[in-house]
Amino acid sequence: MKAAKDEEASMGMLETDFTTPDCLQEVEIGKKLQEICLRIISPESPAKLYCSYALNIILTAAVIALSVALSSVRTEKPVISTPGPCYATCPNDWIGFGSKCFYFSEDMGNWTFSQTSCMAQGAQLAQFDSLEELNFLKRCASVSDCWIGLWRESKQHPWKWTDNTEYNNLVPVEGEEKHAYLIGSRIISSKDSLKRRWVCSKSNSYTSQYSVPGSF
Repeated sequence: MKAAKDEEASMGMLETDFTTPDCLQEVEIGKKLQEICLRIISPESPAKLYCSYALNIILTAAVIALSVALSSVRTEKPVISTPGPCYATCPNDWIGFGSKCFYFSEDMGNWTFSQTSCMAQGAQLAQFDSLEELNFLKRCASVSDCWIGLWRESKQHPWKWTDNTEYNNLVPVEGEEKHAYLIGSRIISSKDSLKRRWVCSKSNSYTSQYSVPGSF
């Protein structure tokens, strides 16, 4: 009888334990732990969400970078690939051609006066080093004959430029006199005393260039 009573007492204690507030609290804690575990192994775990957020940020940044690159390509100026002669940037009233600046006078003077006038502007009477430069100078000569920087001591001496370098006879000088002028496509010698217009030239001291206009 005593054993049966002890068993009933034990059962009663167990039933009482499961219905106490402490027991209920432990059950709630267990449920919460279970929910946390399910979240960790769930496809929607925070780790996966963080990865998804990071991927979205990277893709957004890539799209922005691509848009900026395409925009810069559209706004680039087209490159002019057609080559051609250039005028150098020169002082006012001077015209640039290749690496030189040229001044076409409107006044008239003899060869010596013309050379002195060019020297006062840091230049010399015009010198040409190629047929292109000569053709450029002919533009002046097509309007009026002009003194250029060719001279010689006598008809037995070779022609030379005002810097004393010898002329290479690219175009022969006609006549027997000591100073040369340009008229049309010809270079002709003349007496120093005759008055003409003149052309000065000097090396370009500037670096920028611009396209050749149709005329000057």
